[in-house]
Amino acid sequence: MTGPGRILVVGASAAGLTTVEALRRKGYTGAIDVLGDEVHAPYDRPPLSKQVLAGAWEPQRAALRTAEVIANLDADFVLGDAASSLDVAARTVRTTSGRELSADVVVLATGVRARALPGQEGIAGVYTLRGLDDAVALKADLRPGSRLVVVGEGVLGSEIAATARTLGLDVTLTGPLAAPMALQVGPMVSELLADLHREHGVRLRLGSGVAGLLSEDGRVTGVRLSSGEILPSDVVVVAIGATPATQWLDDSGLTLDNGVVCDARCRAADGIYAVGDVARFHHESYNRLMRLENRTNATEQAAAVAAVILGEDRAYAPVPYFWTDQFEAKLQVHGLLPADAETEVVEGDVAGRRFVVRYTSGGAVTGILGWNMPKQTRMRRQEVVDSITASVSVP
Repeated sequence: MTGPGRILVVGASAAGLTTVEALRRKGYTGAIDVLGDEVHAPYDRPPLSKQVLAGAWEPQRAALRTAEVIANLDADFVLGDAASSLDVAARTVRTTSGRELSADVVVLATGVRARALPGQEGIAGVYTLRGLDDAVALKADLRPGSRLVVVGEGVLGSEIAATARTLGLDVTLTGPLAAPMALQVGPMVSELLADLHREHGVRLRLGSGVAGLLSEDGRVTGVRLSSGEILPSDVVVVAIGATPATQWLDDSGLTLDNGVVCDARCRAADGIYAVGDVARFHHESYNRLMRLENRTNATEQAAAVAAVILGEDRAYAPVPYFWTDQFEAKLQVHGLLPADAETEVVEGDVAGRRFVVRYTSGGAVTGILGWNMPKQTRMRRQEVVDSITASVSVP
């Protein structure tokens, strides 16, 4: 299969690599260029806050494919050169070094950028964790017994706090919400996560925002909360979310609103597609725009876009999914978990920390969460599928 004459993928992480692999798997034999802002070959991000940060993996183990497998894709990888602008009509990307890459089809897979606290730049000992270099630098600064403050009680912040505690650090987790991952899993499960972190010695200073950082001789010494409390620290990790990496597209004419806005086929313009964390696509089953920041979506969406590029006409309408590992807890989530959803334990035992929770809203099953019960959770995913199907079929 030939398909378009040349395809350019902007972004060399999981979504970008999977796009290339899916194109080749489906028989596309044309030219493919892959542009990446990092010097590293494509690598996986979920292990950065867990296995790599903990030292269980050497950094190179996070690589998604071996050099031989990458070479066999017969794609031209241009690494260490970020995209700086896009001419949509000409389908041409200019890079920071001055390169111009043109193609018949352009796939945007630039992901997200970590948010920072005002004033954190230039203070030693303050980190964000988005890339492989971030993980390596942070790991080198995590010494047993030192004081770590993690700012941000979401998935990433909670994972970093858990990993650092297993390394023997004195860890404090802070953020404006009442419990770890409260926004992602709701009050019932987030309160259980709070108990888990406390049992492992993580100090929780939640329900208060951060007013600023304290430093001495250019090195961080503490975090000042909006409540006035000061949390002494030797190292600070800022995990307050991320923003889609779309600044380079500001003058492109594409619709940018919390990501690259796309139709149900992830098409942003004629011959321009978006995949992964940067894509905000129309989900036909939920009938709304949706942007999903997780590893599973990066893979599934890239495969779907590759199929569309090669002529298939199929909407991308996944059941959202994410997972997290913290201490001995492994959580899997299928579907959506609205903050006001009703929760019911449908399998297992909360006290034993092996259970499945069903989330319902307006009588419809919106999501399933499993805590250390992966098989049972996966089997109950069908309840979410059936509920979505029923809502779509209602005239």
